[in-house]
Amino acid sequence: MYVVAQEQPQARAEFIRKTYLHLAGAVAAFIAIETVLVQSGIAETLARALSGGFTWLAVLGGFSLLGWFSRGLASRADSVSLQYLGLGIYVVAEALLFAPLIYMASIMSDPTVIPTAGILTSFMFVGLTAVALTTGKDFSFLGGALKIGGFVALGLIVCSVLFQFQLGLFFSVLMVGFAMAAILYDTSQIVNNFTKDQYVAAALSLFSSVALLFWYVLRIVMSSRR
Repeated sequence: MYVVAQEQPQARAEFIRKTYLHLAGAVAAFIAIETVLVQSGIAETLARALSGGFTWLAVLGGFSLLGWFSRGLASRADSVSLQYLGLGIYVVAEALLFAPLIYMASIMSDPTVIPTAGILTSFMFVGLTAVALTTGKDFSFLGGALKIGGFVALGLIVCSVLFQFQLGLFFSVLMVGFAMAAILYDTSQIVNNFTKDQYVAAALSLFSSVALLFWYVLRIVMSSRR
């Protein structure tokens, strides 16, 4: 089957429209789930339960495996229904993973912390998407660097838990840069490697990078308001 880059302009435009509509739907679902988790007290319970370093490390490992499964399911699925299943699993998993951080941000004295992080993430994502789609540049060359950077970041996170030290603001800034590179890479990949019927899987791929960017932008904003 042809990838999107080989399709006619109308088919490419339709694929991009569907992809970003589904991305918007995934973000809306994430916000809705997060709101329920915070208001119901589940987020607070999760925050208290995951206060231990080794517990948090186990959860990160579990969610990494779940994310790998859901992304693999969506990207390899021939049917749109299986792609939706992968996207749904991933959104719920991310919402649960974010719940402790969102709860901590929600109880801060400054109520603008979460909206500020959300607006900053949105502007950064729109700008990066515009660069990737309008320049026509292939950002696939970032793949190798992202894999190495991902392993290094994971190693630092594991070490911080095992040896009880804080990664700090500088690490968050570096991870924002990592997430920005991931958005450029994923935007390029969905056009050059996905078929026109894989718009749900494409939305999942973008959602994972947007979630990563929001996580570290929120941490930076929280640090600046303390």
